[in-house]
Amino acid sequence: MKSLIIFVTNHAFLGETKDPNGTYAPELTHALKEFDEANVSYDIASIKGGESPLYGTDIDSDETNKSYLADPKFQEKIKHTIKAEDVDASTYDGVFYPGGFGLLTDLASNPIVAKITAEIFQRNKPVGSVCHGPGALLPIVLDNGESILENKTVTGFTREEEVDFGSIDAIPYLLEESLTRKAGKYVKIKPWGEHVICDGNLITGQNPASAAAVGKEIIKRL
Repeated sequence: MKSLIIFVTNHAFLGETKDPNGTYAPELTHALKEFDEANVSYDIASIKGGESPLYGTDIDSDETNKSYLADPKFQEKIKHTIKAEDVDASTYDGVFYPGGFGLLTDLASNPIVAKITAEIFQRNKPVGSVCHGPGALLPIVLDNGESILENKTVTGFTREEEVDFGSIDAIPYLLEESLTRKAGKYVKIKPWGEHVICDGNLITGQNPASAAAVGKEIIKRL
């Protein structure tokens, strides 16, 4: 059985505001459905370990999200995430970063998680992320001294989507700009449509609608 490590945020707010935030639950749960259907196991980790904050838990029309949020096994994993420094990179076949604004404040600058991800990626394993998840790619440096984003084509949550969501003035920085400056190329489509970019084993999705598709692409590379 293949196994993934999923990194989620410990930051429970939108930037420096007091607006509750964290990991956007549907971006996690829709990918998990793909992993479960493909018989891929997973562990969930965070920088500090322990309970990871979620938002997007009250979407009644999202049956996949509701099902996972009601699942005791999922709740056990999200309430007792593994501390990043205890993660053994050699035991995993890939990495996934769901989005949510929280990770812009912690995972997007954390050297421990970045090092774990680099180690897995350099074993020719897939690294996937969606929405704000690609922000966690920003601090990753490979053994050759290059960014994991060097000469790579990627996508991520767009400026237009920040405006539509009403978060443009509260985010710590604009992800689109950060990715454009660091990656070889940043590509987007009009807001809210499914859009996934695969550049070798680096997989990025633009927004929540892209989460399941990112999960599928990770599975293909496993």
